[in-house]
Amino acid sequence: MPLLYDNHGRRINYVRLAVTDRCNLRCAYCMPAEGVRFGPRSTLLSYEEVLRLMRLLVGMGIDKIRITGGEPFVRRDIMDLFEGLAGIPGLNTIALTTNGTLTKPRIPALKRLGIRKINLSLDSLDPERFQMITRRDDFYAVWNTLDELVREGFEVRINAVVLRGINEQDLVPFAHLTREYPVGVRFIEEMPFNGSGMEQGELYWNWKRIIDEIQLAFPALEKLPDPPHSTSMNYRIPGHAGSIGVIPAYTRTFCGTCNRLRITPSGLLKTCLYDKGVFNVRDLMRAGATDAEIQTAVQEAIGDRARNGFEAEERALGNRSSRESMTTIGG
Repeated sequence: MPLLYDNHGRRINYVRLAVTDRCNLRCAYCMPAEGVRFGPRSTLLSYEEVLRLMRLLVGMGIDKIRITGGEPFVRRDIMDLFEGLAGIPGLNTIALTTNGTLTKPRIPALKRLGIRKINLSLDSLDPERFQMITRRDDFYAVWNTLDELVREGFEVRINAVVLRGINEQDLVPFAHLTREYPVGVRFIEEMPFNGSGMEQGELYWNWKRIIDEIQLAFPALEKLPDPPHSTSMNYRIPGHAGSIGVIPAYTRTFCGTCNRLRITPSGLLKTCLYDKGVFNVRDLMRAGATDAEIQTAVQEAIGDRARNGFEAEERALGNRSSRESMTTIGG
């Protein structure tokens, strides 16, 4: 079967697979304090369905999968799924995004399976601010996970959402962290889903303001070449072991090189973070679709992909007033 290319000539070789919409934190920018209404567990793709779908997608040229949530480790027996994924021929990279609260005991198994690329969600280096943002007192569990991942030689990136009036004072401490820790700290523009962080329709902490703030403290900050398909603009401070990146999640300057699909916990295929989903793979499977029919549906979805996030959003909404919780989308 030919490799996957969208209608704009972009090769698709990366899937972000959300395995659950549940999370043990209640981050203010992601989920309301009372949580969201989760679907019945029967609506989730089963592990057997996930593995079938991933084998089909790898057969179409997908060679990287990132497991996301919610928080992946709240799903029962998740390591069984990782074992199954690790056995798929042609799948070169399995990566993981986690909040780190439940991750540390799994580090030896992750290392054994070759899952070495870990994105750790951590929005503050201050325990009190961490608790205010997440509504949970788990800072030191995350910090201990970070320390152990670095000690065990994992490729770690810290994802920090920049929230006006809440954690902007963490920008410089995070930059200082890269002096000794060989991690990539990536500051993420706040997404518009919760309607905060905005001033007269504009995002206050956009990527440019974030970089300017760091450069005030570190005038020698220098630009690095960005890898192909990178969602972040990358920098380094001379003499530091790690790096700094900024992800323009709201500004969306990276859309032109996007190489990814998203699968939600319930099996909805999204060709863009900002669309409402194209079709439900779970429903196709449970209706008895053949492998060929599923692959054809994926090819057709890729063949009618929005050029960028703004076009996808306009197609889906016609306006920007209604948003999904990030925990139901898959980060």
